[in-house]
Parts: sequence; C-alpha cells; structure tokens
Amino acid sequence: MYRSKVSGVGSYLPEKILSNHDLEKIVETSHEWIVQRTGIVNRHVLADEEGNSDMCVRAAQRALEDANLKIEDIDMICVATISGDYKMPATACLVQKKLGAKNVMSFDLNAACSGFIYSLHIADQFVRTGVYKNVMIIGSENLTRMLNYKDRETCILFGDGAGCFIISRSPEGDKGEIMTSLAHAEGSLYELLWASGGGTKEPISQKVIDTGSQYMIMNGREIFKNATRTMAACCKEAMENTGVTPDQLDWVVPHQANMRITEAVSNFLKFPMERIVSTVHETGNTSSASIPLAFDAAYKDGRIKRGQLIMVTAFGAGLTSGAAILRF
Repeated sequence: MYRSKVSGVGSYLPEKILSNHDLEKIVETSHEWIVQRTGIVNRHVLADEEGNSDMCVRAAQRALEDANLKIEDIDMICVATISGDYKMPATACLVQKKLGAKNVMSFDLNAACSGFIYSLHIADQFVRTGVYKNVMIIGSENLTRMLNYKDRETCILFGDGAGCFIISRSPEGDKGEIMTSLAHAEGSLYELLWASGGGTKEPISQKVIDTGSQYMIMNGREIFKNATRTMAACCKEAMENTGVTPDQLDWVVPHQANMRITEAVSNFLKFPMERIVSTVHETGNTSSASIPLAFDAAYKDGRIKRGQLIMVTAFGAGLTSGAAILRF
C-alpha cells in the first residue's frame, strides 16, 4: 500500500455575478432576508455560451500547474457533478478531450453536494493500492440553469463554479498524506432534497414542464437538521479513525451550503469559526464544487499552507455525506 496526497489544487469561478439585490427583482425576497437565513450575498453565473466542462478545464489546468504536472501524467479523471453538459456522454470525457488526455479512465459521479468527498475517497483508493499514480478529481456545477426562479427557497441558494484536486502517490519522506476518507448515504431520506421529474421514471413531458417537477424541491427545515447531524458525525468518525483531536486541526473546510449550518457544526464540534474556511457569502452553494473552491481560495490567500492538518466534510441530496482528514 502506498500513501496518497493532494499534490495540486485549482478552481474557477465565472465572471458574472448574481447578487441578492439582483434576485430582489426576480423573486419575492430581500437582501436582508437572504443574508439572515443563509449568509449568502453573491453567487457566480456561467456565461451563456459556455458549459460545465469549460469550468472543469480551467480548474484542472490550474491544479496541474500547482502540482507541476502535465496532462500526460494523469491516469484517471473523475468529475463530481449533477449538472453535466449532457445526459451522455460523461462530462469527464469532454474534459479529457479538451485537456488533451489520451485513453485514460474518465467518468462522472453523482453524489450531489457530497460528490467531491466521494471522488476523493475513490481516488485515494486507486492511488493507495498502486493502480494509478495521479488522479484528477473535479467538483463542478452549473446549477443556475437548473433552478426555478419562482421558488425563493431554492433559487437564492445556488451558484456555478468548479474546483480540482490532483491526488498523487506521496513520495518517500513527503509528509503530505490523505490520512482518512469516508463516505455514507441514507437513501431513506432522499425526498428531503430531490427533483422527481426529468429522469427515466418521469421523462420530460408537458406535464413535467407545467408542474415544474424537473426543478429541485427541498424541505429546508429537515435538511438543516440532518446536514448538521451527518456532517458532525462524519467529522467525529474521521477524527476517531486518525486519533486527531479538534485542537490539532489547522482548518476545517466544510461544504459551503449555508452559514447557519456551518455555525451549527462549529458548535457541535466545539471548533472555532475563525478556523473554519467559509466562502458561501461570495459563491452561494456550488454543490460538489464548494469544498475545492473554498479550499483553493484559502490556499491562494495564504490561510491554508503546505504541512497543515485539514479536515473537509460535506452532506448532500441522497442523503449523502462524508469527510476526510489530510496533511496538506
């Protein structure tokens, strides 16, 4: 068995910004109402002529540069997303083409907002077992094209963006290591956050369009309760697996869903908010992209440094959840 590490990090946010004040003109809401309940101020929106795969490519190129690797060094590409360019082929295959990768395993993964943790968990296994040396994992979402802008419970929350990690074999003597990773799901709670229409069970039809069942439906109160519970439980499990205590962690980078959820997890773990990376005010909820986006923002501004001990955690539709602890 080998050790795996995060060798490179990169991210991309579209230039266009949709602010709370912009949303006030679209749906019955207010800047104050949104900030009080979510902490969100802005979210980014992908340009009309671009697709999810374009964001993936930009984030991936930056991660390759950070890792000092070339695309020829990559053995596998995994894109975590629920908003791929097409139903088929996988967005990862489009990313492979645009990056110039040749004949490498490429696939998409759907675990909603936990998708990046799931992909990290999978990449870790491939590298640890020696199957691959360098795995590219990308969390990328183009959610603004999937929202019902008449539903203020959901349309105020989500934005677009992409983030990428390169997971590599850790060389002898290198302290970098993914110490533990884990992933879970509670399928019995799937109806707390879902979209019933548009799949093969209820394909797109005039009825689906008229009822709007292709859009996501969320039970906000129950999601808040279960998000806090599952993220805290995953963090506890990750710390038990490694013997790491909260005071030893330099940073926690959670899924950027809602500032109130982040605060609740902070209270549960008794971990100070000043050591939790939060970018939700500037990005909104970017689902599978939120952890690498927040991680890269803190890396670029100097908060996150090589050698630090960092925990990442997420929850999402499914309900899925997961966590990892890494020595960066």
